[in-house]
Amino acid sequence: MADAGPSPGDDDPDAEASADPEATSDSDAAPASGAVIVPVEPSSTLRSTIAHIAEAAATEGASALHLVEIASWRNGDPESDERAAAAERVLERAAAWARADLEDSEAPGAPDVEVVTAVLGADGYLFGADDYVRVLAEYAEANDADRVVLDPEYTPVGNTTLLQPLEFALSNTPLSVETAPVDRPTRRERFRTEATTGRFVALFGLSLAFYLLLGDPTYWFDAVTGVATAAVVSITLSRVSLDSDPAFPRTPMRIVRGLIYVPVLLFEIVKANLVVARVILDPRLPIEPTLNRMRVIVGSGLPLMTLANSITLTPGTLTVRARDSDLYVHSLVPWAREGLFDGPLERWTRFVYYGRRAARLPSPRERDDVAILQGPDATEELPIAAADGGDPGSGVESESSGGAGVESESSGGAGVEVESSDDSTDADGVTDR
Repeated sequence: MADAGPSPGDDDPDAEASADPEATSDSDAAPASGAVIVPVEPSSTLRSTIAHIAEAAATEGASALHLVEIASWRNGDPESDERAAAAERVLERAAAWARADLEDSEAPGAPDVEVVTAVLGADGYLFGADDYVRVLAEYAEANDADRVVLDPEYTPVGNTTLLQPLEFALSNTPLSVETAPVDRPTRRERFRTEATTGRFVALFGLSLAFYLLLGDPTYWFDAVTGVATAAVVSITLSRVSLDSDPAFPRTPMRIVRGLIYVPVLLFEIVKANLVVARVILDPRLPIEPTLNRMRVIVGSGLPLMTLANSITLTPGTLTVRARDSDLYVHSLVPWAREGLFDGPLERWTRFVYYGRRAARLPSPRERDDVAILQGPDATEELPIAAADGGDPGSGVESESSGGAGVESESSGGAGVEVESSDDSTDADGVTDR
């Protein structure tokens, strides 16, 4: 009797390989991978990014797809509940897209991909790319994620200037970082905003009131020329001067609080003038010019500009740069620096734009968000020197400077370089009240 060949059930590696070569190649081509994290913000390419990531996660056998939003607020801040609810709605919509794409996918691993949503960093203040990467890395470690995929139009907490630093900071972590290969819109966002009746009327009223304040409101010629001038200003600038529509009661309350702030600012200016004059006239008093950095919680756009210029208007300090939530301020004397770190003008700016609850938030010194960048008391190296390869001097890791502060900020000069986005979401931790 002739020997029978191996039965179908016998263990024969060669027979198995020849019997189903496609199964072997598919197994090698799609090894199981860890979870994938996708930071989410509303954008023109978010839908395409979710579709790409869902298909890639199913094909590569990812265990989970984590859709996360980095908080631009802190729990307990004014209207933080509304901001958190808005973030949850965005995440729910993105999760629904991801689940629908996974159901439509033909990849064998699609049913095994779990879709998870989370809001990160709402328990504290986040400043800059390093803080965002820290919370992302902690979340990745806690959820066994090994990859971060970015939407090409992703703007961290609504600020486009943070995207490149965020990508660079992520590249220094164990996480794999990539940008979703989806098509971007060919028409870029314009500097101008949408023209609305509310913005036109608001700018017309402000322009006319200012014109009549400088002239004689009872004189018919001033009234006629004022209307004509206000109309020209409104037609020309209504699409670039306001980033949101006036609203009731928010806008009237801001105007009233702004009128309260004017005498406070004038008092700070007079007090700073007296201090600087005394220092100049008395050679025994110290003059220690230094560059300082402080992170502020006032939001972006108009509130940040108001604070930066308020500091500049008071003699003794000069805001030389406003970038994201950081203000770089040159101080002439130690008194001006200490008053700057105590942050009374920051509190008043929050009061003007967000109300009394926001004014009670901690000052820069209380938050330990201050640094001296020059001189023997430097607590942090000068960013320009570090970037250019120069000697940063005696800079060390950031520490808060001590000393008793005087509730004043002083500055002189005029120029302020602002590099912050004018996004209406007030991305730096305070919300409208």
